[in-house]
Amino acid sequence: MAMIHVNRGATSLGAFSEEDVREGLRAGRFAPTDLSWREGMANWQPLSQFPEFAAPAPTAPPPQPGATSTITPSAAGSTSEIPAPRSGLPWDQRQEKGFFNAFIETLQMVLSKPTTAFTAMKREGGLGEPLLYAVIGGSFGLIVYFLYRFAFHLAWSFSGRPDPFVHLLGGIGWILLVIFAPLLIVIGIFINSAILHLCLMIVGGAKQSFETTFRVICFSLGSIDPLLVIPFCGVFIVAVWRIILSCIGLARAHETDTGRVVLAVFLPLIVCCGGGFLVAILFFGGISALSQHWNY
Repeated sequence: MAMIHVNRGATSLGAFSEEDVREGLRAGRFAPTDLSWREGMANWQPLSQFPEFAAPAPTAPPPQPGATSTITPSAAGSTSEIPAPRSGLPWDQRQEKGFFNAFIETLQMVLSKPTTAFTAMKREGGLGEPLLYAVIGGSFGLIVYFLYRFAFHLAWSFSGRPDPFVHLLGGIGWILLVIFAPLLIVIGIFINSAILHLCLMIVGGAKQSFETTFRVICFSLGSIDPLLVIPFCGVFIVAVWRIILSCIGLARAHETDTGRVVLAVFLPLIVCCGGGFLVAILFFGGISALSQHWNY
Protein backbone atom coordinates (compact mmCIF):
# COMPACT_ATOMS: atom_id res chain seq x y z
CA MET A 1 0.00 0.00 0.00
CA ALA A 2 1.35 3.42 -0.95
CA MET A 3 2.57 5.52 1.95
CA ILE A 4 1.02 8.94 2.54
CA HIS A 5 3.37 11.92 2.87
CA VAL A 6 2.09 14.58 5.23
CA ASN A 7 3.25 18.21 5.33
CA ARG A 8 2.21 20.95 7.68
CA GLY A 9 3.07 24.23 6.02
CA ALA A 10 6.67 23.93 4.83
CA THR A 11 7.50 21.19 7.33
CA SER A 12 7.38 17.51 6.40
CA LEU A 13 5.83 15.34 9.09
CA GLY A 14 6.91 12.14 7.35
CA ALA A 15 5.33 9.26 5.41
CA PHE A 16 2.66 7.13 7.10
CA SER A 17 0.37 4.25 6.35
CA GLU A 18 -3.36 4.84 5.91
CA GLU A 19 -4.08 3.37 9.34
CA ASP A 20 -1.47 5.60 10.99
CA VAL A 21 -2.97 8.69 9.39
CA ARG A 22 -6.47 7.70 10.45
CA GLU A 23 -5.29 7.15 14.03
CA GLY A 24 -3.36 10.44 13.92
CA LEU A 25 -6.49 12.33 12.84
CA ARG A 26 -8.46 10.67 15.62
CA ALA A 27 -5.83 11.51 18.23
CA GLY A 28 -5.26 15.06 17.00
CA ARG A 29 -1.70 14.44 15.81
CA PHE A 30 -2.76 15.35 12.28
CA ALA A 31 -5.17 18.08 11.22
CA PRO A 32 -7.66 17.78 8.36
CA THR A 33 -5.96 20.79 6.77
CA ASP A 34 -2.50 19.11 6.63
CA LEU A 35 -1.38 18.78 2.99
CA SER A 36 -0.74 15.20 1.89
CA TRP A 37 0.35 13.29 -1.17
CA ARG A 38 0.82 9.67 -2.19
CA GLU A 39 2.00 7.96 -5.35
CA GLY A 40 -0.40 8.43 -8.28
CA MET A 41 -1.72 11.86 -7.19
CA ALA A 42 -1.15 14.93 -9.40
CA ASN A 43 -1.18 17.47 -6.54
CA TRP A 44 -0.97 17.77 -2.79
CA GLN A 45 -4.39 17.86 -1.06
CA PRO A 46 -5.65 18.38 2.50
CA LEU A 47 -6.31 15.18 4.37
CA SER A 48 -9.98 16.14 4.56
CA GLN A 49 -10.25 15.65 0.78
CA PHE A 50 -9.06 12.06 0.91
CA PRO A 51 -12.19 9.87 0.55
CA GLU A 52 -11.05 7.48 3.25
CA PHE A 53 -10.52 10.33 5.74
CA ALA A 54 -13.58 12.42 4.89
CA ALA A 55 -15.69 13.18 7.99
CA PRO A 56 -19.15 11.56 7.93
CA ALA A 57 -22.17 13.81 7.64
CA PRO A 58 -23.19 15.07 11.07
CA THR A 59 -26.23 13.43 12.58
CA ALA A 60 -28.52 14.78 15.26
CA PRO A 61 -27.55 13.52 18.72
CA PRO A 62 -30.12 11.49 20.63
CA PRO A 63 -32.27 13.57 23.01
CA GLN A 64 -30.72 13.90 26.45
CA PRO A 65 -32.68 13.82 29.71
CA GLY A 66 -33.91 17.32 30.49
CA ALA A 67 -33.61 18.55 26.92
CA THR A 68 -36.40 20.98 26.08
CA SER A 69 -36.35 21.10 22.31
CA THR A 70 -34.96 19.72 19.10
CA ILE A 71 -34.34 21.55 15.83
CA THR A 72 -36.16 20.29 12.78
CA PRO A 73 -36.45 21.76 9.30
CA SER A 74 -39.74 23.42 8.46
CA ALA A 75 -41.58 23.29 5.17
CA ALA A 76 -40.05 26.61 4.09
CA GLY A 77 -36.54 25.30 4.63
CA SER A 78 -35.89 27.24 7.83
CA THR A 79 -35.56 25.72 11.29
CA SER A 80 -37.94 26.02 14.20
CA GLU A 81 -37.97 24.82 17.81
CA ILE A 82 -40.21 21.87 18.56
CA PRO A 83 -40.34 20.67 22.16
CA ALA A 84 -39.25 17.14 22.88
CA PRO A 85 -42.36 15.36 24.20
CA ARG A 86 -42.36 14.91 27.98
CA SER A 87 -38.89 16.48 28.30
CA GLY A 88 -40.15 18.77 31.06
CA LEU A 89 -40.97 22.43 31.57
CA PRO A 90 -38.37 25.08 32.48
CA TRP A 91 -39.51 24.68 36.09
CA ASP A 92 -37.95 21.20 36.07
CA GLN A 93 -34.58 22.79 35.21
CA ARG A 94 -34.55 25.49 37.90
CA GLN A 95 -31.23 24.29 39.31
CA GLU A 96 -29.56 25.14 35.99
CA LYS A 97 -31.70 28.17 35.04
CA GLY A 98 -32.17 29.64 38.51
CA PHE A 99 -35.35 29.63 40.58
CA PHE A 100 -36.80 32.96 39.41
CA ASN A 101 -35.87 32.51 35.73
CA ALA A 102 -37.33 28.98 35.64
CA PHE A 103 -40.59 30.25 37.15
CA ILE A 104 -40.93 33.16 34.70
CA GLU A 105 -40.03 30.99 31.68
CA THR A 106 -42.62 28.38 32.69
CA LEU A 107 -45.28 31.04 33.25
CA GLN A 108 -44.61 32.62 29.85
CA MET A 109 -44.59 29.25 28.12
CA VAL A 110 -47.88 28.09 29.65
CA LEU A 111 -49.68 31.37 28.95
CA SER A 112 -48.36 32.02 25.43
CA LYS A 113 -47.84 28.46 24.12
CA PRO A 114 -50.05 26.15 26.20
CA THR A 115 -50.11 23.35 23.62
CA THR A 116 -46.31 23.33 23.49
CA ALA A 117 -46.03 23.56 27.27
CA PHE A 118 -48.36 20.68 28.09
CA THR A 119 -46.83 18.54 25.35
CA ALA A 120 -43.44 18.97 27.03
CA MET A 121 -44.79 18.61 30.60
CA LYS A 122 -43.78 15.41 32.36
CA ARG A 123 -46.72 13.26 33.37
CA GLU A 124 -44.98 11.94 36.47
CA GLY A 125 -42.24 13.01 38.82
CA GLY A 126 -43.99 13.65 42.11
CA LEU A 127 -46.61 16.09 43.38
CA GLY A 128 -44.28 18.37 45.33
CA GLU A 129 -42.60 20.32 42.51
CA PRO A 130 -45.75 21.28 40.57
CA LEU A 131 -47.54 22.05 43.86
CA LEU A 132 -44.72 24.42 44.85
CA TYR A 133 -45.05 26.20 41.51
CA ALA A 134 -48.82 26.55 41.98
CA VAL A 135 -48.49 27.82 45.55
CA ILE A 136 -45.97 30.49 44.51
CA GLY A 137 -47.94 31.77 41.53
CA GLY A 138 -51.34 31.33 43.15
CA SER A 139 -50.33 32.95 46.44
CA PHE A 140 -48.88 35.97 44.68
CA GLY A 141 -52.04 36.59 42.69
CA LEU A 142 -54.48 35.75 45.49
CA ILE A 143 -52.71 37.86 48.13
CA VAL A 144 -52.62 40.91 45.83
CA TYR A 145 -56.29 40.32 45.01
CA PHE A 146 -57.20 40.17 48.71
CA LEU A 147 -55.22 43.37 49.34
CA TYR A 148 -57.13 45.09 46.53
CA ARG A 149 -60.42 43.96 48.04
CA PHE A 150 -59.34 45.03 51.52
CA ALA A 151 -58.37 48.49 50.28
CA PHE A 152 -61.71 48.79 48.46
CA HIS A 153 -63.55 47.60 51.58
CA LEU A 154 -61.61 50.10 53.69
CA ALA A 155 -62.41 53.02 51.42
CA TRP A 156 -66.09 52.04 51.23
CA SER A 157 -66.33 51.66 55.01
CA PHE A 158 -64.82 55.05 55.73
CA SER A 159 -67.20 56.70 53.29
CA GLY A 160 -70.19 55.29 55.20
CA ARG A 161 -68.80 55.87 58.75
CA PRO A 162 -69.35 52.33 60.02
CA ASP A 163 -69.16 51.00 63.55
CA PRO A 164 -65.39 50.78 64.45
CA PHE A 165 -65.89 47.30 65.95
CA VAL A 166 -67.46 45.98 62.73
CA HIS A 167 -64.70 47.64 60.72
CA LEU A 168 -62.06 45.92 62.90
CA LEU A 169 -63.65 42.49 62.44
CA GLY A 170 -63.79 43.01 58.66
CA GLY A 171 -60.11 43.95 58.56
CA ILE A 172 -59.10 40.88 60.60
CA GLY A 173 -61.04 38.67 58.19
CA TRP A 174 -59.13 40.00 55.18
CA ILE A 175 -55.81 39.63 57.04
CA LEU A 176 -56.63 35.99 57.82
CA LEU A 177 -57.42 35.37 54.15
CA VAL A 178 -54.00 36.76 53.19
CA ILE A 179 -52.23 34.62 55.78
CA PHE A 180 -54.03 31.41 54.85
CA ALA A 181 -53.94 31.98 51.07
CA PRO A 182 -51.29 29.26 50.44
CA LEU A 183 -53.31 26.71 52.44
CA LEU A 184 -56.49 27.62 50.56
CA ILE A 185 -54.64 27.11 47.27
CA VAL A 186 -53.34 23.67 48.28
CA ILE A 187 -56.79 22.51 49.39
CA GLY A 188 -58.40 23.92 46.26
CA ILE A 189 -55.90 22.21 43.94
CA PHE A 190 -56.43 18.76 45.45
CA ILE A 191 -60.23 19.11 45.38
CA ASN A 192 -60.26 20.51 41.84
CA SER A 193 -57.87 17.84 40.55
CA ALA A 194 -59.86 15.03 42.16
CA ILE A 195 -63.16 16.27 40.71
CA LEU A 196 -61.71 16.81 37.23
CA HIS A 197 -60.00 13.41 37.17
CA LEU A 198 -63.22 11.71 38.25
CA CYS A 199 -65.11 13.55 35.50
CA LEU A 200 -62.46 12.50 32.98
CA MET A 201 -62.91 8.89 34.06
CA ILE A 202 -66.69 9.20 33.67
CA VAL A 203 -66.44 10.51 30.08
CA GLY A 204 -63.64 8.06 29.17
CA GLY A 205 -60.92 10.68 28.78
CA ALA A 206 -58.60 9.68 31.64
CA LYS A 207 -55.76 7.96 29.76
CA GLN A 208 -53.19 8.69 32.47
CA SER A 209 -53.02 8.67 36.28
CA PHE A 210 -54.36 11.23 38.78
CA GLU A 211 -50.86 12.71 39.00
CA THR A 212 -51.05 13.85 35.37
CA THR A 213 -54.30 15.71 36.04
CA PHE A 214 -52.84 17.16 39.23
CA ARG A 215 -49.75 18.48 37.40
CA VAL A 216 -51.89 20.11 34.69
CA ILE A 217 -54.00 21.91 37.31
CA CYS A 218 -50.90 23.04 39.22
CA PHE A 219 -49.12 24.53 36.22
CA SER A 220 -52.35 26.08 34.93
CA LEU A 221 -53.23 27.71 38.25
CA GLY A 222 -49.67 28.80 39.04
CA SER A 223 -49.39 30.50 35.65
CA ILE A 224 -52.80 32.17 35.38
CA ASP A 225 -53.46 33.29 38.97
CA PRO A 226 -50.75 36.02 38.94
CA LEU A 227 -53.09 37.85 36.51
CA LEU A 228 -55.33 38.51 39.53
CA VAL A 229 -53.12 41.57 40.06
CA ILE A 230 -55.04 43.25 37.22
CA PRO A 231 -57.56 45.51 38.99
CA PHE A 232 -61.30 44.87 38.60
CA CYS A 233 -61.28 42.63 35.50
CA GLY A 234 -58.41 40.33 36.57
CA VAL A 235 -60.72 37.84 38.27
CA PHE A 236 -62.83 37.44 35.11
CA ILE A 237 -59.75 37.00 32.90
CA VAL A 238 -58.42 34.34 35.27
CA ALA A 239 -61.74 32.49 35.41
CA VAL A 240 -62.07 32.22 31.62
CA TRP A 241 -58.40 31.56 30.86
CA ARG A 242 -58.16 28.90 33.57
CA ILE A 243 -60.92 26.90 31.87
CA ILE A 244 -59.14 27.22 28.51
CA LEU A 245 -55.78 26.15 29.98
CA SER A 246 -57.39 23.21 31.77
CA CYS A 247 -59.00 21.98 28.54
CA ILE A 248 -55.79 22.33 26.51
CA GLY A 249 -53.58 20.90 29.25
CA LEU A 250 -55.73 17.86 30.01
CA ALA A 251 -56.20 17.07 26.31
CA ARG A 252 -52.44 17.19 25.63
CA ALA A 253 -51.34 15.47 28.84
CA HIS A 254 -53.89 12.63 28.65
CA GLU A 255 -53.63 12.51 24.85
CA THR A 256 -57.40 12.34 24.49
CA ASP A 257 -59.82 14.23 22.27
CA THR A 258 -60.73 17.77 23.22
CA GLY A 259 -64.49 17.09 23.22
CA ARG A 260 -64.24 14.64 26.11
CA VAL A 261 -62.06 17.05 28.07
CA VAL A 262 -64.46 19.98 27.57
CA LEU A 263 -67.34 17.77 28.71
CA ALA A 264 -65.35 16.69 31.78
CA VAL A 265 -64.46 20.30 32.68
CA PHE A 266 -68.09 21.45 32.44
CA LEU A 267 -69.60 18.28 33.92
CA PRO A 268 -69.58 19.58 37.54
CA LEU A 269 -71.41 22.71 36.40
CA ILE A 270 -73.91 20.62 34.43
CA VAL A 271 -74.51 18.35 37.43
CA CYS A 272 -74.92 21.32 39.80
CA CYS A 273 -77.33 23.10 37.46
CA GLY A 274 -79.25 19.90 36.86
CA GLY A 275 -79.37 19.15 40.57
CA GLY A 276 -80.52 22.68 41.33
CA PHE A 277 -83.21 22.42 38.69
CA LEU A 278 -84.39 19.11 40.18
CA VAL A 279 -84.48 20.58 43.68
CA ALA A 280 -86.49 23.55 42.39
CA ILE A 281 -89.01 21.20 40.72
CA LEU A 282 -89.37 19.14 43.89
CA PHE A 283 -89.67 22.27 46.03
CA PHE A 284 -92.36 23.94 43.94
CA GLY A 285 -94.07 20.60 43.36
CA GLY A 286 -94.22 20.06 47.10
CA ILE A 287 -95.65 23.54 47.66
CA SER A 288 -98.29 22.88 45.00
CA ALA A 289 -99.25 19.55 46.59
CA LEU A 290 -99.52 21.16 50.03
CA SER A 291 -101.65 23.96 48.65
CA GLN A 292 -104.05 21.48 47.08
CA HIS A 293 -104.19 19.52 50.32
CA TRP A 294 -105.00 22.63 52.34
CA ASN A 295 -107.70 23.63 49.85
CA TYR A 296 -109.46 20.36 50.51
